[in-house]
Amino acid sequence: MLPKASTFDELTRAFRWQIPPAYNIGVDVCDKWAARDPSRLAILNVRADGREEKVSFGALRDLSNRLANVLRAQGIKRGDRVAVFMPQAPEVAATHIAIYKLGAVALPIAILFGPDALSYRLQNSGARGIVTNAQGMAKLDSIRHDVDLACVLSVDDKGFPDLIARAASDFTPEATTPDDPGLMIYTSGTTGQPKGALHGHRVLLGHLPGAELPHYPFPEVGDRFWTPADWAWAGGLLDVLLPSLHHGIAVVSRRFDKFDPDEAYALMARAGVRNTFIPPTALRMMRAVPSPKGRYDVKLRSIGSGGESLGIEVLDWGRDAFGVTINEFYGQTECNLVVGTCAQLGQIKPGAMGKAVPGHTVAVIDAQGRPMKPGEIGQIAVKRPDPVMFLEYWGRPEATREKFVGDWMTTGDQGTVDDEGYITFVGRDDDVITSAGFRIGPGEIEDCLIRHPAVALAAAVGKPDAVRTEIVKAFVVLKPGHAPSDALASEIQAFVRTRLSAHEYPREVAFVDEMPMTTTGKVIRRMLREKA
Repeated sequence: MLPKASTFDELTRAFRWQIPPAYNIGVDVCDKWAARDPSRLAILNVRADGREEKVSFGALRDLSNRLANVLRAQGIKRGDRVAVFMPQAPEVAATHIAIYKLGAVALPIAILFGPDALSYRLQNSGARGIVTNAQGMAKLDSIRHDVDLACVLSVDDKGFPDLIARAASDFTPEATTPDDPGLMIYTSGTTGQPKGALHGHRVLLGHLPGAELPHYPFPEVGDRFWTPADWAWAGGLLDVLLPSLHHGIAVVSRRFDKFDPDEAYALMARAGVRNTFIPPTALRMMRAVPSPKGRYDVKLRSIGSGGESLGIEVLDWGRDAFGVTINEFYGQTECNLVVGTCAQLGQIKPGAMGKAVPGHTVAVIDAQGRPMKPGEIGQIAVKRPDPVMFLEYWGRPEATREKFVGDWMTTGDQGTVDDEGYITFVGRDDDVITSAGFRIGPGEIEDCLIRHPAVALAAAVGKPDAVRTEIVKAFVVLKPGHAPSDALASEIQAFVRTRLSAHEYPREVAFVDEMPMTTTGKVIRRMLREKA
Protein backbone atom coordinates (compact mmCIF):
# COMPACT_ATOMS: atom_id res chain seq x y z
CA MET A 1 0.00 0.00 0.00
CA LEU A 2 1.00 3.61 -0.43
CA PRO A 3 3.17 4.88 2.44
CA LYS A 4 2.02 7.67 4.73
CA ALA A 5 3.08 11.10 3.49
CA SER A 6 2.12 14.73 3.90
CA THR A 7 2.68 15.76 0.27
CA PHE A 8 2.40 14.05 -3.10
CA ASP A 9 6.09 14.56 -3.85
CA GLU A 10 6.99 12.94 -0.53
CA LEU A 11 4.67 10.04 -1.35
CA THR A 12 6.31 9.54 -4.76
CA ARG A 13 9.83 9.59 -3.30
CA ALA A 14 8.90 7.08 -0.57
CA PHE A 15 7.11 4.57 -2.79
CA ARG A 16 8.82 1.31 -3.75
CA TRP A 17 7.35 -1.64 -5.65
CA GLN A 18 7.16 -4.87 -3.67
CA ILE A 19 6.57 -7.69 -6.14
CA PRO A 20 7.14 -11.15 -4.59
CA PRO A 21 8.64 -14.00 -6.66
CA ALA A 22 5.50 -16.11 -6.15
CA TYR A 23 2.08 -14.53 -6.36
CA ASN A 24 -1.49 -15.60 -7.07
CA ILE A 25 -4.38 -13.14 -7.17
CA GLY A 26 -6.91 -15.66 -5.82
CA VAL A 27 -4.81 -16.49 -2.77
CA ASP A 28 -4.09 -12.81 -2.16
CA VAL A 29 -7.66 -11.47 -2.29
CA CYS A 30 -9.37 -14.40 -0.57
CA ASP A 31 -7.38 -17.16 1.12
CA LYS A 32 -5.05 -14.72 2.85
CA TRP A 33 -7.94 -13.13 4.72
CA ALA A 34 -9.89 -16.34 5.21
CA ALA A 35 -6.90 -17.78 7.07
CA ARG A 36 -6.68 -14.75 9.36
CA ASP A 37 -10.37 -14.17 10.04
CA PRO A 38 -12.87 -16.34 8.12
CA SER A 39 -15.84 -14.35 9.45
CA ARG A 40 -14.54 -11.04 8.05
CA LEU A 41 -17.04 -9.49 5.62
CA ALA A 42 -15.94 -9.69 1.99
CA ILE A 43 -19.07 -8.85 -0.03
CA LEU A 44 -22.38 -7.27 0.93
CA ASN A 45 -24.77 -8.28 -1.82
CA VAL A 46 -27.86 -6.06 -1.99
CA ARG A 47 -30.69 -7.60 -3.99
CA ALA A 48 -33.23 -5.63 -6.01
CA ASP A 49 -35.86 -6.12 -3.27
CA GLY A 50 -33.50 -4.67 -0.66
CA ARG A 51 -32.57 -7.96 1.00
CA GLU A 52 -28.92 -8.19 1.99
CA GLU A 53 -26.63 -11.20 1.74
CA LYS A 54 -23.40 -11.08 3.72
CA VAL A 55 -20.55 -13.15 2.28
CA SER A 56 -17.51 -13.66 4.50
CA PHE A 57 -13.96 -14.35 3.33
CA GLY A 58 -14.36 -17.85 4.73
CA ALA A 59 -17.49 -18.44 2.66
CA LEU A 60 -15.78 -16.94 -0.39
CA ARG A 61 -12.84 -19.33 0.03
CA ASP A 62 -15.19 -22.30 0.39
CA LEU A 63 -17.22 -21.39 -2.71
CA SER A 64 -14.17 -20.59 -4.84
CA ASN A 65 -12.45 -23.85 -3.82
CA ARG A 66 -15.51 -25.91 -4.68
CA LEU A 67 -15.90 -24.07 -7.98
CA ALA A 68 -12.21 -24.61 -8.79
CA ASN A 69 -12.70 -28.35 -8.24
CA VAL A 70 -15.78 -28.36 -10.48
CA LEU A 71 -13.94 -26.50 -13.25
CA ARG A 72 -10.97 -28.86 -13.03
CA ALA A 73 -13.26 -31.92 -13.12
CA GLN A 74 -14.85 -30.53 -16.30
CA GLY A 75 -11.53 -30.23 -18.07
CA ILE A 76 -10.25 -26.76 -17.24
CA LYS A 77 -6.50 -26.73 -16.72
CA ARG A 78 -3.70 -24.25 -16.20
CA GLY A 79 -3.54 -21.63 -18.94
CA ASP A 80 -7.09 -22.23 -20.22
CA ARG A 81 -9.25 -19.15 -20.75
CA VAL A 82 -12.52 -19.16 -18.81
CA ALA A 83 -15.15 -16.50 -19.48
CA VAL A 84 -16.99 -14.81 -16.61
CA PHE A 85 -20.29 -13.59 -18.08
CA MET A 86 -22.41 -12.25 -15.21
CA PRO A 87 -23.44 -8.93 -13.63
CA GLN A 88 -22.27 -7.87 -10.17
CA ALA A 89 -22.79 -10.73 -7.70
CA PRO A 90 -20.78 -12.75 -5.15
CA GLU A 91 -20.52 -15.56 -7.72
CA VAL A 92 -18.50 -13.27 -9.98
CA ALA A 93 -15.85 -12.77 -7.30
CA ALA A 94 -15.83 -16.48 -6.45
CA THR A 95 -15.45 -17.44 -10.12
CA HIS A 96 -12.52 -15.08 -10.65
CA ILE A 97 -10.81 -16.40 -7.52
CA ALA A 98 -11.37 -20.01 -8.60
CA ILE A 99 -9.89 -19.35 -12.04
CA TYR A 100 -6.82 -17.67 -10.56
CA LYS A 101 -6.27 -20.54 -8.13
CA LEU A 102 -6.46 -22.98 -11.05
CA GLY A 103 -3.71 -21.10 -12.85
CA ALA A 104 -6.20 -20.50 -15.66
CA VAL A 105 -6.95 -17.13 -17.27
CA ALA A 106 -10.08 -15.18 -16.34
CA LEU A 107 -11.89 -13.63 -19.30
CA PRO A 108 -14.44 -11.10 -18.00
CA ILE A 109 -17.20 -10.24 -20.47
CA ALA A 110 -19.88 -7.67 -19.69
CA ILE A 111 -23.36 -9.16 -19.51
CA LEU A 112 -24.71 -6.32 -21.67
CA PHE A 113 -22.85 -7.72 -24.70
CA GLY A 114 -25.01 -9.48 -27.25
CA PRO A 115 -24.41 -12.81 -29.06
CA ASP A 116 -22.13 -11.41 -31.77
CA ALA A 117 -19.82 -9.66 -29.32
CA LEU A 118 -19.81 -12.71 -27.02
CA SER A 119 -19.07 -15.08 -29.90
CA TYR A 120 -16.14 -13.00 -31.11
CA ARG A 121 -14.48 -12.91 -27.69
CA LEU A 122 -14.99 -16.61 -27.00
CA GLN A 123 -13.67 -17.61 -30.41
CA ASN A 124 -10.77 -15.19 -30.53
CA SER A 125 -9.57 -16.15 -27.04
CA GLY A 126 -10.02 -19.87 -27.60
CA ALA A 127 -12.00 -19.97 -24.36
CA ARG A 128 -12.49 -23.47 -22.93
CA GLY A 129 -15.10 -22.60 -20.33
CA ILE A 130 -17.72 -20.09 -19.30
CA VAL A 131 -19.52 -19.35 -16.03
CA THR A 132 -22.68 -17.32 -16.51
CA ASN A 133 -26.31 -16.90 -15.38
CA ALA A 134 -29.69 -17.44 -17.04
CA GLN A 135 -29.45 -14.18 -18.94
CA GLY A 136 -26.04 -15.13 -20.30
CA MET A 137 -27.14 -18.66 -21.16
CA ALA A 138 -29.91 -17.28 -23.36
CA LYS A 139 -27.30 -15.41 -25.40
CA LEU A 140 -24.85 -18.31 -25.38
CA ASP A 141 -27.44 -20.79 -26.65
CA SER A 142 -27.72 -18.93 -29.97
CA ILE A 143 -23.97 -19.23 -30.66
CA ARG A 144 -23.11 -22.61 -29.13
CA HIS A 145 -22.39 -24.08 -32.56
CA ASP A 146 -19.70 -21.40 -33.12
CA VAL A 147 -17.65 -22.02 -29.98
CA ASP A 148 -15.79 -25.00 -28.53
CA LEU A 149 -16.38 -25.01 -24.78
CA ALA A 150 -15.40 -27.90 -22.52
CA CYS A 151 -17.24 -26.43 -19.55
CA VAL A 152 -20.45 -24.41 -19.38
CA LEU A 153 -21.87 -23.50 -15.97
CA SER A 154 -24.89 -21.39 -15.10
CA VAL A 155 -25.23 -20.22 -11.52
CA ASP A 156 -29.00 -20.03 -12.10
CA ASP A 157 -29.28 -23.66 -13.16
CA LYS A 158 -31.32 -25.64 -10.64
CA GLY A 159 -28.55 -28.22 -10.42
CA PHE A 160 -25.77 -25.71 -9.72
CA PRO A 161 -26.12 -25.68 -5.89
CA ASP A 162 -25.94 -29.49 -5.75
CA LEU A 163 -22.95 -29.52 -8.10
CA ILE A 164 -21.11 -27.09 -5.84
CA ALA A 165 -22.18 -28.91 -2.65
CA ARG A 166 -20.80 -32.22 -3.94
CA ALA A 167 -17.41 -30.70 -4.77
CA ALA A 168 -14.59 -30.77 -2.21
CA SER A 169 -14.08 -27.60 -0.19
CA ASP A 170 -10.29 -28.09 -0.14
CA PHE A 171 -8.18 -26.97 -3.07
CA THR A 172 -4.46 -26.45 -3.41
CA PRO A 173 -3.86 -23.39 -5.60
CA GLU A 174 -1.44 -23.66 -8.49
CA ALA A 175 1.94 -22.09 -7.86
CA THR A 176 2.06 -18.98 -10.05
CA THR A 177 4.53 -16.14 -10.54
CA PRO A 178 3.63 -12.48 -11.04
CA ASP A 179 4.31 -12.84 -14.78
CA ASP A 180 2.16 -15.95 -15.29
CA PRO A 181 -1.00 -15.10 -17.30
CA GLY A 182 -4.07 -14.68 -15.11
CA LEU A 183 -6.45 -12.21 -16.74
CA MET A 184 -7.43 -11.11 -20.24
CA ILE A 185 -9.60 -8.08 -20.92
CA TYR A 186 -10.63 -7.11 -24.42
CA THR A 187 -9.93 -3.58 -25.62
CA SER A 188 -12.49 -1.38 -27.30
CA GLY A 189 -11.26 -2.21 -30.78
CA THR A 190 -9.65 1.09 -31.75
CA THR A 191 -8.52 -0.33 -35.09
CA GLY A 192 -10.51 -3.28 -36.36
CA GLN A 193 -11.86 -5.83 -33.93
CA PRO A 194 -11.14 -5.69 -30.17
CA LYS A 195 -7.85 -7.17 -28.99
CA GLY A 196 -7.34 -9.34 -25.92
CA ALA A 197 -4.95 -7.60 -23.52
CA LEU A 198 -3.29 -10.44 -21.60
CA HIS A 199 -2.12 -9.62 -18.07
CA GLY A 200 0.00 -11.46 -15.54
CA HIS A 201 -1.04 -11.95 -11.92
CA ARG A 202 1.05 -8.87 -11.12
CA VAL A 203 -1.62 -6.69 -12.72
CA LEU A 204 -3.40 -6.41 -9.37
CA LEU A 205 -0.24 -5.36 -7.54
CA GLY A 206 0.40 -2.86 -10.33
CA HIS A 207 -3.07 -1.38 -9.86
CA LEU A 208 -2.77 -0.84 -6.13
CA PRO A 209 -1.04 2.58 -6.09
CA GLY A 210 -3.51 4.03 -8.61
CA ALA A 211 -6.48 2.40 -6.88
CA GLU A 212 -5.45 3.73 -3.47
CA LEU A 213 -4.48 7.27 -4.50
CA PRO A 214 -8.03 8.67 -5.09
CA HIS A 215 -9.03 7.35 -1.65
CA TYR A 216 -5.81 8.18 0.17
CA PRO A 217 -5.09 7.02 2.75
CA PHE A 218 -6.61 3.68 1.87
CA PRO A 219 -7.70 1.57 3.57
CA GLU A 220 -9.02 3.07 6.79
CA VAL A 221 -11.06 1.35 9.48
CA GLY A 222 -14.73 1.32 8.47
CA ASP A 223 -14.14 1.68 4.74
CA ARG A 224 -16.67 0.00 2.45
CA PHE A 225 -16.49 0.22 -1.35
CA TRP A 226 -19.10 0.32 -4.11
CA THR A 227 -19.13 1.14 -7.80
CA PRO A 228 -21.91 1.06 -10.39
CA ALA A 229 -19.28 -0.04 -12.94
CA ASP A 230 -19.67 -3.63 -14.14
CA TRP A 231 -17.06 -5.93 -12.61
CA ALA A 232 -16.35 -7.17 -16.15
CA TRP A 233 -14.73 -3.81 -16.96
CA ALA A 234 -11.24 -2.91 -15.77
CA GLY A 235 -12.77 -0.04 -13.81
CA GLY A 236 -15.04 -2.29 -11.74
CA LEU A 237 -12.73 -5.28 -11.42
CA LEU A 238 -9.26 -3.77 -11.02
CA ASP A 239 -10.10 -0.34 -9.61
CA VAL A 240 -12.58 -1.56 -6.99
CA LEU A 241 -13.32 -5.26 -6.45
CA LEU A 242 -9.88 -6.88 -6.37
CA PRO A 243 -7.97 -4.00 -4.68
CA SER A 244 -10.61 -3.80 -1.94
CA LEU A 245 -10.51 -7.55 -1.28
CA HIS A 246 -6.69 -7.38 -1.32
CA HIS A 247 -6.94 -4.97 1.61
CA GLY A 248 -9.72 -6.91 3.36
CA ILE A 249 -12.25 -4.17 2.67
CA ALA A 250 -15.86 -5.21 2.04
CA VAL A 251 -17.36 -4.50 -1.38
CA VAL A 252 -21.04 -3.81 -1.98
CA SER A 253 -22.54 -5.60 -4.97
CA ARG A 254 -25.81 -4.54 -6.53
CA ARG A 255 -27.07 -5.44 -9.95
CA PHE A 256 -28.38 -2.48 -11.96
CA ASP A 257 -30.01 -3.31 -15.29
CA LYS A 258 -29.85 0.42 -15.92
CA PHE A 259 -28.14 3.05 -13.77
CA ASP A 260 -30.64 4.81 -11.52
CA PRO A 261 -29.21 7.93 -9.80
CA ASP A 262 -31.84 7.95 -7.04
CA GLU A 263 -31.18 4.29 -6.29
CA ALA A 264 -27.44 4.99 -6.25
CA TYR A 265 -27.94 7.56 -3.48
CA ALA A 266 -30.26 5.23 -1.59
CA LEU A 267 -27.87 2.28 -1.89
CA MET A 268 -24.85 4.24 -0.65
CA ALA A 269 -26.83 5.48 2.35
CA ARG A 270 -28.41 2.10 3.18
CA ALA A 271 -25.26 0.02 2.72
CA GLY A 272 -22.94 2.39 4.56
CA VAL A 273 -20.71 3.02 1.57
CA ARG A 274 -17.65 5.14 2.39
CA ASN A 275 -15.63 4.84 -0.83
CA THR A 276 -16.83 4.82 -4.39
CA PHE A 277 -15.77 4.92 -8.02
CA ILE A 278 -18.44 6.63 -10.13
CA PRO A 279 -17.85 7.42 -13.82
CA PRO A 280 -18.42 11.06 -14.87
CA THR A 281 -21.62 10.33 -16.81
CA ALA A 282 -23.19 8.69 -13.75
CA LEU A 283 -22.12 11.69 -11.64
CA ARG A 284 -23.80 14.03 -14.13
CA MET A 285 -26.99 11.99 -13.82
CA MET A 286 -26.76 12.12 -10.01
CA ARG A 287 -26.27 15.88 -10.22
CA ALA A 288 -29.77 16.16 -11.72
CA VAL A 289 -31.42 14.55 -8.66
CA PRO A 290 -33.24 17.28 -6.66
CA SER A 291 -32.20 17.90 -3.03
CA PRO A 292 -30.23 14.68 -2.42
CA LYS A 293 -28.78 16.00 0.87
CA GLY A 294 -32.18 16.20 2.48
CA ARG A 295 -33.33 12.81 1.21
CA TYR A 296 -30.31 10.50 1.53
CA ASP A 297 -27.90 10.13 4.43
CA VAL A 298 -24.81 9.50 2.31
CA LYS A 299 -21.51 9.61 4.22
CA LEU A 300 -18.72 9.20 1.70
CA ARG A 301 -15.07 9.53 2.65
CA SER A 302 -13.74 9.42 -0.91
CA ILE A 303 -14.85 9.45 -4.55
CA GLY A 304 -12.82 8.46 -7.57
CA SER A 305 -13.83 9.00 -11.18
CA GLY A 306 -12.33 8.18 -14.56
CA GLY A 307 -12.95 6.97 -18.07
CA GLU A 308 -13.63 10.42 -19.49
CA SER A 309 -13.09 14.04 -18.52
CA LEU A 310 -14.90 15.04 -15.33
CA GLY A 311 -15.16 18.79 -15.95
CA ILE A 312 -14.83 21.66 -13.50
CA GLU A 313 -18.61 22.05 -13.07
CA VAL A 314 -19.08 18.48 -11.83
CA LEU A 315 -15.98 18.81 -9.66
CA ASP A 316 -17.45 21.87 -7.93
CA TRP A 317 -20.86 20.21 -7.57
CA GLY A 318 -19.27 17.13 -6.01
CA ARG A 319 -17.64 19.16 -3.23
CA ASP A 320 -21.01 20.67 -2.32
CA ALA A 321 -23.04 17.46 -2.70
CA PHE A 322 -20.72 15.07 -0.88
CA GLY A 323 -18.34 17.25 1.10
CA VAL A 324 -15.30 15.68 -0.57
CA THR A 325 -13.33 16.42 -3.72
CA ILE A 326 -13.76 13.96 -6.56
CA ASN A 327 -10.35 12.63 -7.59
CA GLU A 328 -9.76 11.72 -11.23
CA PHE A 329 -7.58 8.99 -12.68
CA TYR A 330 -6.47 7.85 -16.12
CA GLY A 331 -5.27 4.71 -17.86
CA GLN A 332 -6.33 2.13 -20.40
CA THR A 333 -6.93 -1.61 -20.56
CA GLU A 334 -3.29 -2.32 -21.42
CA CYS A 335 -1.85 -0.17 -18.62
CA ASN A 336 -4.40 1.21 -16.21
CA LEU A 337 -4.38 3.77 -13.37
CA VAL A 338 -1.09 5.45 -14.20
CA VAL A 339 -2.16 9.10 -13.81
CA GLY A 340 -4.32 10.56 -11.07
CA THR A 341 -5.16 13.33 -8.64
CA CYS A 342 -5.20 13.36 -4.85
CA ALA A 343 -6.87 16.37 -3.29
CA GLN A 344 -6.07 14.98 0.15
CA LEU A 345 -2.40 15.73 -0.59
CA GLY A 346 -3.09 18.99 -2.40
CA GLN A 347 -2.34 17.35 -5.76
CA ILE A 348 -5.08 18.62 -8.03
CA LYS A 349 -5.29 21.19 -10.81
CA PRO A 350 -8.66 21.86 -12.49
CA GLY A 351 -8.55 20.85 -16.14
CA ALA A 352 -5.62 18.47 -15.71
CA MET A 353 -6.08 14.75 -15.10
CA GLY A 354 -3.25 14.64 -12.59
CA LYS A 355 0.34 13.52 -12.28
CA ALA A 356 1.99 10.15 -12.75
CA VAL A 357 0.89 7.81 -9.96
CA PRO A 358 3.79 6.74 -7.68
CA GLY A 359 5.62 3.79 -9.22
CA HIS A 360 4.82 4.72 -12.84
CA THR A 361 6.83 6.74 -15.35
CA VAL A 362 4.48 8.66 -17.64
CA ALA A 363 5.52 11.22 -20.25
CA VAL A 364 4.28 13.06 -23.31
CA ILE A 365 6.50 11.98 -26.21
CA ASP A 366 7.02 12.62 -29.91
CA ALA A 367 6.98 9.98 -32.66
CA GLN A 368 10.59 9.02 -31.90
CA GLY A 369 9.95 8.51 -28.19
CA ARG A 370 11.53 11.78 -27.05
CA PRO A 371 9.83 13.68 -24.19
CA MET A 372 8.09 16.86 -25.30
CA LYS A 373 8.71 20.22 -23.69
CA PRO A 374 6.11 21.58 -21.23
CA GLY A 375 3.02 22.70 -23.08
CA GLU A 376 3.83 20.88 -26.32
CA ILE A 377 1.27 18.38 -27.59
CA GLY A 378 2.42 14.79 -27.99
CA GLN A 379 1.50 11.18 -27.26
CA ILE A 380 0.85 10.17 -23.66
CA ALA A 381 3.07 7.15 -22.96
CA VAL A 382 4.08 4.85 -20.10
CA LYS A 383 7.60 3.44 -19.69
CA ARG A 384 8.31 -0.26 -19.25
CA PRO A 385 8.93 -2.30 -17.24
CA ASP A 386 5.80 -1.60 -15.20
CA PRO A 387 3.84 -4.13 -13.09
CA VAL A 388 0.46 -2.91 -14.34
CA MET A 389 1.43 -3.19 -18.02
CA PHE A 390 -0.03 -5.95 -20.18
CA LEU A 391 2.03 -8.94 -21.31
CA GLU A 392 0.83 -8.96 -24.92
CA TYR A 393 -2.16 -8.78 -27.22
CA TRP A 394 -3.50 -12.33 -27.48
CA GLY A 395 -2.36 -13.84 -30.77
CA ARG A 396 -1.30 -10.43 -32.10
CA PRO A 397 2.53 -10.15 -31.82
CA GLU A 398 2.73 -7.45 -34.49
CA ALA A 399 0.09 -5.32 -32.76
CA THR A 400 1.99 -5.79 -29.49
CA ARG A 401 5.21 -4.51 -31.07
CA GLU A 402 3.40 -1.57 -32.65
CA LYS A 403 2.15 -0.51 -29.24
CA PHE A 404 5.68 0.49 -28.22
CA VAL A 405 8.19 3.13 -29.26
CA GLY A 406 11.37 1.86 -27.66
CA ASP A 407 10.47 1.31 -24.01
CA TRP A 408 7.48 3.64 -24.18
CA MET A 409 4.03 2.07 -24.39
CA THR A 410 1.92 4.49 -26.38
CA THR A 411 -1.67 5.14 -25.32
CA GLY A 412 -3.07 6.54 -28.56
CA ASP A 413 -4.04 9.69 -26.63
CA GLN A 414 -2.63 13.15 -27.16
CA GLY A 415 -1.78 15.38 -24.23
CA THR A 416 0.48 17.98 -22.70
CA VAL A 417 2.50 18.14 -19.51
CA ASP A 418 3.30 21.33 -17.62
CA ASP A 419 6.44 22.19 -15.68
CA GLU A 420 4.89 20.83 -12.48
CA GLY A 421 4.23 17.41 -13.99
CA TYR A 422 0.46 17.78 -14.44
CA ILE A 423 -0.76 15.96 -17.53
CA THR A 424 -3.70 17.30 -19.53
CA PHE A 425 -5.64 15.20 -22.03
CA VAL A 426 -6.00 16.95 -25.40
CA GLY A 427 -7.58 14.40 -27.70
CA ARG A 428 -7.30 11.01 -29.35
CA ASP A 429 -5.12 10.13 -32.28
CA ASP A 430 -7.38 7.19 -33.06
CA ASP A 431 -11.11 6.89 -33.52
CA VAL A 432 -12.19 5.63 -30.12
CA ILE A 433 -15.55 6.94 -29.00
CA THR A 434 -15.87 7.83 -25.30
CA SER A 435 -19.48 7.47 -24.20
CA ALA A 436 -20.74 7.33 -20.61
CA GLY A 437 -17.31 6.20 -19.42
CA PHE A 438 -16.98 3.42 -22.01
CA ARG A 439 -14.27 3.50 -24.67
CA ILE A 440 -15.94 2.20 -27.79
CA GLY A 441 -14.09 1.19 -30.94
CA PRO A 442 -15.89 1.80 -34.24
CA GLY A 443 -14.70 -1.42 -35.91
CA GLU A 444 -16.99 -3.80 -34.05
CA ILE A 445 -20.01 -1.51 -34.56
CA GLU A 446 -19.32 -1.14 -38.27
CA ASP A 447 -18.92 -4.89 -38.68
CA CYS A 448 -22.35 -5.35 -37.12
CA LEU A 449 -23.96 -2.56 -39.13
CA ILE A 450 -23.00 -4.03 -42.49
CA ARG A 451 -24.63 -7.32 -41.51
CA HIS A 452 -28.00 -5.59 -41.76
CA PRO A 453 -29.56 -6.57 -45.10
CA ALA A 454 -30.16 -2.94 -46.10
CA VAL A 455 -26.65 -1.63 -45.32
CA ALA A 456 -23.91 -1.46 -47.96
CA LEU A 457 -21.32 0.65 -46.13
CA ALA A 458 -21.19 2.02 -42.60
CA ALA A 459 -18.98 4.13 -40.36
CA ALA A 460 -19.33 4.96 -36.67
CA VAL A 461 -18.03 8.15 -35.04
CA GLY A 462 -18.47 10.01 -31.79
CA LYS A 463 -20.77 13.01 -31.64
CA PRO A 464 -20.32 15.45 -28.70
CA ASP A 465 -23.00 15.06 -26.05
CA ALA A 466 -23.48 17.10 -22.88
CA VAL A 467 -24.33 14.11 -20.69
CA ARG A 468 -22.41 11.18 -22.17
CA THR A 469 -19.39 13.13 -23.49
CA GLU A 470 -20.10 11.49 -26.86
CA ILE A 471 -22.79 9.35 -28.42
CA VAL A 472 -22.30 6.85 -31.22
CA LYS A 473 -23.49 8.18 -34.56
CA ALA A 474 -23.62 5.91 -37.59
CA PHE A 475 -23.31 7.03 -41.19
CA VAL A 476 -24.86 4.49 -43.54
CA VAL A 477 -24.86 3.94 -47.30
CA LEU A 478 -27.87 1.81 -48.25
CA LYS A 479 -27.98 -1.02 -50.77
CA PRO A 480 -30.01 -0.51 -53.96
CA GLY A 481 -33.70 -1.00 -53.40
CA HIS A 482 -33.72 0.49 -49.90
CA ALA A 483 -34.79 4.04 -49.11
CA PRO A 484 -33.89 6.15 -46.06
CA SER A 485 -36.61 6.48 -43.42
CA ASP A 486 -37.03 6.95 -39.70
CA ALA A 487 -38.39 3.42 -39.46
CA LEU A 488 -35.30 1.96 -41.13
CA ALA A 489 -33.02 4.01 -38.86
CA SER A 490 -34.81 2.60 -35.80
CA GLU A 491 -34.57 -0.91 -37.22
CA ILE A 492 -30.81 -0.53 -37.74
CA GLN A 493 -30.38 0.80 -34.21
CA ALA A 494 -32.24 -2.17 -32.76
CA PHE A 495 -30.23 -4.55 -34.94
CA VAL A 496 -26.94 -3.35 -33.42
CA ARG A 497 -28.30 -3.03 -29.89
CA THR A 498 -29.45 -6.64 -29.73
CA ARG A 499 -26.29 -8.03 -31.31
CA LEU A 500 -23.61 -6.00 -29.55
CA SER A 501 -24.69 -4.04 -26.50
CA ALA A 502 -26.84 -1.21 -25.24
CA HIS A 503 -23.86 1.13 -24.88
CA GLU A 504 -22.50 0.51 -28.40
CA TYR A 505 -25.57 0.96 -30.58
CA PRO A 506 -25.80 4.19 -32.62
CA ARG A 507 -28.11 6.67 -30.96
CA GLU A 508 -28.25 8.51 -34.27
CA VAL A 509 -28.24 7.13 -37.82
CA ALA A 510 -27.58 9.33 -40.84
CA PHE A 511 -28.05 8.09 -44.39
CA VAL A 512 -25.47 9.28 -46.93
CA ASP A 513 -25.07 8.67 -50.67
CA GLU A 514 -21.37 7.96 -50.43
CA MET A 515 -18.67 7.56 -47.78
CA PRO A 516 -15.62 9.85 -47.70
CA MET A 517 -12.67 7.53 -48.26
CA THR A 518 -8.93 7.65 -48.87
CA THR A 519 -7.38 6.30 -52.07
CA THR A 520 -6.55 3.11 -50.19
CA GLY A 521 -10.20 2.54 -49.30
CA LYS A 522 -10.19 3.73 -45.68
CA VAL A 523 -13.07 5.80 -44.35
CA ILE A 524 -12.05 9.35 -43.43
CA ARG A 525 -13.82 9.52 -40.07
CA ARG A 526 -12.53 13.02 -39.45
CA MET A 527 -14.83 14.31 -42.19
CA LEU A 528 -17.76 12.41 -40.72
CA ARG A 529 -17.08 13.80 -37.24
CA GLU A 530 -17.20 17.29 -38.74
CA LYS A 531 -20.66 16.49 -40.12
CA ALA A 532 -21.91 14.78 -36.93
